[in-house]
Amino acid sequence: MRKPIIIGNWKMNGTIAFGKSLVEDLKPLICSNDRVDVAVCPPFTALSSLAPLLKQTNIALGAQNVHWEKKGAFTGEISPSMLIELGVHYVIIGHSERRQYFGETDITVNKRLKAALQAGLTPVVCYGETLAVREAEETLSFVEKQVLGALEEIEGQEAEKIIFAYEPIWAIGTGKTATFAQAEEVCNYIRTVIGKKYGQEVAKKVRLLYGGSVKPITISGLMAEENIDGALIGGASLKAADFAAIVNYK
Repeated sequence: MRKPIIIGNWKMNGTIAFGKSLVEDLKPLICSNDRVDVAVCPPFTALSSLAPLLKQTNIALGAQNVHWEKKGAFTGEISPSMLIELGVHYVIIGHSERRQYFGETDITVNKRLKAALQAGLTPVVCYGETLAVREAEETLSFVEKQVLGALEEIEGQEAEKIIFAYEPIWAIGTGKTATFAQAEEVCNYIRTVIGKKYGQEVAKKVRLLYGGSVKPITISGLMAEENIDGALIGGASLKAADFAAIVNYK
């Protein structure tokens, strides 16, 4: 019922030339795959250059952040309408790196999420725990607080449009990956949390992703889990062969 989705987060990597080359390499590898939604989220500098290359392909364009105001004195930020104008469809919100390095909070995630939804963007809301939280056996309560904070004052018909990406901080860029059972436990719990807030019909529609050192060798095991509907890919999305292998998992 829920179509899988694989999203590549390029983070602060690659020039425009690199992005063009990567997209052209990806096209013949994944453009015949219609069973999985695919998106790439390059740096802001590459969005306008990559948008025309992605037209009439099955690869959607995403952005790595969005501000909650439509315009104003917000140096370094980008508004929803600016992204829409460039052909952006998806936007990552609340990534742990934004929280860790740039002061993102549950409150600002909620504000960005509301703005994205109002503009017609599809938000990819990230959440996840530190190693200390996991070792203290507080993972579920921690991620529940993050997700409910993001959903403050958001109605069910809007909530079902949101994609949620579980990214345990201890597994991002470290080479460590949560076990399939650990990833499924958290995603199952978050689906339950959403069900309690909005009802089972909404919970069944929401797509839940896993992110954190996902590789071609691990994607099939993750996708076999009942409540994992896709993946948010970091480092592996910068290599055409690796990203294509993930998209074309069996």
